[in-house]
Amino acid sequence: MNQPLKAKLVAMLEVVYPELDCDFLSEQLLTTMGLPPNQEPPPAHQNNWDESDIVLITYADTVQQPEEKPLVTLHRFLGDCLADSISSVHILPFFPYSSDDGFSVMDYLAVNESHGSWEDIERIARDYKLMADLVINHMSARSRWFENFRKRVEPGKDYFFEGNPRDDLSAVVRPRTSPLLNPVQTDDGERYVWCTFSEDQVDLNFANPEVLIEFVGIIRQYLERGIILFRLDAVAFLWKEPGTPCIHLQQTHELIKIMRLLIEHHSPDAVIITETNVPNRENLTYFGNANEAHVIYNFSLPPLLINTLVTGDCKHLKTWLMSMPPAQLGTTYLNFIASHDGIGMRPTDGLLTDEEKQRLINTMDSFGGKVSYRRTADGRDQPYEINIALYDALQGTAESGTDHWQLQRFICAHTVMLALEGIPAFYIHSLLASRNDLERVEHTGRLRSINRSQWQLDDLEHKLEDPLSHHSKAFHKLKRLIAIRRKQPAFHPNATQFTLHLGLQLFGFWRQSMRRDQSIFCIHNISDDVQLVALSDINLIGTDHWQDLISGMKIDDLSGSITLKPYQSVWLANREVTV
Repeated sequence: MNQPLKAKLVAMLEVVYPELDCDFLSEQLLTTMGLPPNQEPPPAHQNNWDESDIVLITYADTVQQPEEKPLVTLHRFLGDCLADSISSVHILPFFPYSSDDGFSVMDYLAVNESHGSWEDIERIARDYKLMADLVINHMSARSRWFENFRKRVEPGKDYFFEGNPRDDLSAVVRPRTSPLLNPVQTDDGERYVWCTFSEDQVDLNFANPEVLIEFVGIIRQYLERGIILFRLDAVAFLWKEPGTPCIHLQQTHELIKIMRLLIEHHSPDAVIITETNVPNRENLTYFGNANEAHVIYNFSLPPLLINTLVTGDCKHLKTWLMSMPPAQLGTTYLNFIASHDGIGMRPTDGLLTDEEKQRLINTMDSFGGKVSYRRTADGRDQPYEINIALYDALQGTAESGTDHWQLQRFICAHTVMLALEGIPAFYIHSLLASRNDLERVEHTGRLRSINRSQWQLDDLEHKLEDPLSHHSKAFHKLKRLIAIRRKQPAFHPNATQFTLHLGLQLFGFWRQSMRRDQSIFCIHNISDDVQLVALSDINLIGTDHWQDLISGMKIDDLSGSITLKPYQSVWLANREVTV
């Protein structure tokens, strides 16, 4: 047996399962993962990404064609419209499910027949780096495992976490207002199962090592199907202990380390991404010491950037950016400003005041948005997320309401995201500039449906080919920005970043390539007024030749200034890498 690997694994397992024979458990896990006895560790601090990496986030059935499986349609749409723009595709849960648009999984090892087949998934994986969700915290109440839990037979008998209504659960952190414990009739009486998210999503019991072994087997099968990016859904809630907040517990962090250790020894190019929609300081802990997540979602970016653009004031965004530690080599951030979920409000804790949060909520409400709530330990309901399509979220300002700068504001938001340290991720409805889908909300009864529209391919292609449609304008402008970004070494996800101080209406930062041969000054007018930028304020090196990568404008007089229209951005570079 590979003693160094096994020794690391045993040490981690002993933190989680101190009462068990962790030597034997480690052998079970290594066998399940199919790791050979002489498996060598991967190179330390290896970046499995570069400046060309762009992620697309989509449901399997967002784009549809009559008489065709959606995964087939999606693959063709990607090839026809986005093959030159993206490197990775995150297909949101494509498994059989009972609720929550896929996040209540019934069978982890099957593809939803209405979407397509494993062969369709594998074809996409051959053309793009494929990300899939490991919905690891909970499983459908209609799954076979849960049916076995009710019948008290294996596999499943002890796979789900049980609670006691008499326990003190007041400290438990909740992302929802639904009951935490739900009574279930089983063949040996009534039991209370723990449901962090909904009655149909029953939390798994990782205190039972058989659950960990099951998931290691699932991970191996995903790897063998071509999946190399693993999004650990809701992983912060994985370990429960009554009397604690039941979030971010040490056992959870150790379980992530265990999964990373096994995954990276199996496939050195594989990546773990943790989905932890929590306040910024808590989120950062999931890097560990560069031994937990390779990548963490930058959850504070969406609400702070949207707040910046609707207020015309970048103070909070700039303060947050200055506080963000540079990611160690082998780790990085996933930058996004829209997703299949809403705009999280918890990540603004400690960053926006209650009054500022309420103003943002009121503004989004006036733009057609909705608000989802969570229940706090003292029984109060607090805003958890704002549900709104990004294009509509940026249709105006908090002060003046809707205006004629919507498209420019929308493009500005993405220009910021594309330039920041980390890997950019585009939700498909942002690339397509989809609008609020209020009809879908009414149909499903779920607020998150507002940003989960489904397109018929013919209609979508017509919109994208129509130069007068806002969909076409946004799509082609974003594709051009992506093409520029993917060629610039200074936009490597781990390249140096420093925040510029240019006042409250100009948000700026400097990126420098890892070889220090390219610098890009990224400056964004985040207001609806014209702004003047004195070039002396950004210290352009006089011996270099500078130009804006976006407009092509050359800078001849370094003592002069440049004028930025409302929501205009410039990427001032000393070395152009052409596209």
